[in-house]
Amino acid sequence: MSRKYFGTDGVRGRVGQSPITPDFVMRLGYAAGKVLLGQGQMPAGVRPEVLIGKDTRLSGYMLESALEAGFSAAGVDVCLVGPLPTPAVAYLTRALRLQAGIVISASHNPYYDNGIKFFSAQGTKLPDAVEQAIEAGIDQPMVCVAADALGRVKRIEDARGRYIEFCKSTFPNDLDLRGLKIVVDCAHGAAYHTAPSVFHELGADVVTIGTQPNGLNINDGFGATAPRALCDAVLAQRADLGIALDGDADRIQMVDAEGNLYDGDQLLYAIVCSRLRAAPVAGVVGTLMTNLALEHALSRLGVPFARAAVGDRYVVEMLNEKGWLYGGENSGHILTLDRHTTGDGTVAALQVLAALREQGGTLKNLLGDLALYPQKLINVPISKGFPWKDDPLIAKSLADAEVRMAGRGRVLLRASGTEPLLRVMVEGEESGEVSAAAEQLAAVVREAAQ
Repeated sequence: MSRKYFGTDGVRGRVGQSPITPDFVMRLGYAAGKVLLGQGQMPAGVRPEVLIGKDTRLSGYMLESALEAGFSAAGVDVCLVGPLPTPAVAYLTRALRLQAGIVISASHNPYYDNGIKFFSAQGTKLPDAVEQAIEAGIDQPMVCVAADALGRVKRIEDARGRYIEFCKSTFPNDLDLRGLKIVVDCAHGAAYHTAPSVFHELGADVVTIGTQPNGLNINDGFGATAPRALCDAVLAQRADLGIALDGDADRIQMVDAEGNLYDGDQLLYAIVCSRLRAAPVAGVVGTLMTNLALEHALSRLGVPFARAAVGDRYVVEMLNEKGWLYGGENSGHILTLDRHTTGDGTVAALQVLAALREQGGTLKNLLGDLALYPQKLINVPISKGFPWKDDPLIAKSLADAEVRMAGRGRVLLRASGTEPLLRVMVEGEESGEVSAAAEQLAAVVREAAQ
C-alpha cells in the first residue's frame, strides 16, 4: 500500500507543519469517523464511540480539540482520558468495548513533534486496509452531520485507576515486590502518574525521576532513549533495579544494581527463558535490527526465531500469522501477547520482575549465556523522499561492507518510519571492525544526501 500520510506508527511530524496542523487533524478525525460509520457494526440509532488519549506534550491540547471536532462532525461519540500511556488506550478501548482508540503522541521524539496513532476495537494497530480507507477520506470535503446527530463528548474519570489495576493483573497473584528498591524513570511522559503507582502498589520502594512534565520536557534527558539519568539514579540511590519508559510508555530499558543497562533484546530473552520454565515457547519474532546474538541464543534453546520489518506493528502481525506470543525490538518494544495486545513498557517490566522473583538472582544471572554482539547504529539525516536505494555510491559502499562482514556479522540500511533519517547499522563479533564499517558507510550516505 502506498501511504501518503500514515507511517509505520500512525501520522507523525513537526507541530505546525503539515500534516500535524489543527485543520489536518480535524479532517483526519472526520475521515476516521466516517470509516467507522461505514463499517456498519452498530445497531440502528447507536453512534460509534472512540477513546482519545495523549502524552504530556503541550501540543496535545490543540490536537485533542481538533480530533474531537472532527469525530463529532462525523457523528461519532468521543471519550477523553487525558494523559495516559499508549498501551493504556489500547487496553481501555478493548475493555470498554469501543470502536477505536486514538493516541496523540510522537512516542520517543522531542516535544516539538507530535502524532496520531490508532487502535482497533480489539486493542491492536489498525490493519493497512482501514488506514488506506481513512487516507482516502482525508482530502474529501467535510460535510457535517445534522445538529441533532453530532457526536457527544465525555471524560472517563477513572481511566488511570483502571489501567493501573490492569497492569497489576499481569503480575502473578502469589508474588510481590516487597524488599525491592526500584527507580522508575517516566521520561516526563504519559506514565508519570501510572507506572510509579503500579510498582508501589505491588510492594516496591519506588524512587521516581522524569515525573514532572511541563509540556516541553518529554524525553529530554530522561527515559528509555536517554538512560544515563536512570543509571546515575540507580547507583546514587543504591537501588536494586531501574526501569526507564519512553514518552508514551510503550518502550522500556532496565538497569541493574551495578548500573548495567539492558535493552529490549535482552529483556525479551529474559522473559522467554522464564516462560520456557513453565511451558514450551512456539517461537519468537524480532526485527531486522534484532541483535544476532539473540537469534543464536534462542536457537540453542530450541526456540524458532523470525525477523519482521522494523516497527512493533509488523512484529505483532507476524506473531499473529504464526500463532506465537512473544516478540519485540531492541529499542524496547516488547510484546507478550499472553498479557496484552500491544507493546507495554510497564507490563514488560513486570514480566521481567516476575522472572526475578520466581528464580532469584540478578538480571545478569537471568540472561545466562546471552552476550550481545557489538552493534553500531548511526542515524544520518536525509531529506524526505531521498532515493537512497538508487544511489550507486551508497549501493557500492553497502556491498563492500557486506563483503567485509560476511560470516561474522550483518549490515543494514533502512529509512526510519517516523523521522527523516537513514539508519546505518553494522553488527559483528569484533567491535573495532563493526565501528569502522559503520562509520565508513555512514560517511558515504552523508555525502550522497547533501
